[in-house]
Amino acid sequence: MSRIGKKPITVPAGVTVKIENNFVTVKGPKGELSRQIVKEMKLTMDNGVITVERPNDEKESRSLHGLSRTLINNMIVGVTTGYSKTLEIVGVGYRAALQGKAINFNLGFSHPCVKEPPAGITFAVPQPNQIVVSGADKELVGAVAADLRTLRLPEPYKGKGIRYQGEYVRRKVGKAGAKG
Repeated sequence: MSRIGKKPITVPAGVTVKIENNFVTVKGPKGELSRQIVKEMKLTMDNGVITVERPNDEKESRSLHGLSRTLINNMIVGVTTGYSKTLEIVGVGYRAALQGKAINFNLGFSHPCVKEPPAGITFAVPQPNQIVVSGADKELVGAVAADLRTLRLPEPYKGKGIRYQGEYVRRKVGKAGAKG
């Protein structure tokens, strides 16, 4: 039995969950999320507790069991507390500034890069070298953060670029000087 899949999901107060033909809709204070769960999984909800059951013990069913439960749990956590990822900008002259809802990056290019947030995502710039991407959908927050990171990937020689907070960038030694 899947250790994660068999855990029940408790629905907190202020959150409404609707399940119809394995299409799960979750509404809460941070927004509304909906997702189609695999048809083979059996979703039941009673007294504010959601349980996910699998039809058989085949390998595919076992792997989808824990995934289905985690996806529903992430939706509930997203509409109650939300998710956020913090990015750091490293480099002389590299910075970000908020322009309305969009972010204006100065990353050493000949032009500024402006990124608009997709629906359900908000940007915050507490410092010129720090960006916080937040929203209710965990998958979308991670995808937007990864997209911002690709504007200027951290390079291994000086470590300049955009990286996740706490990310380790492996450094390389530069060219050795001429000897002799």
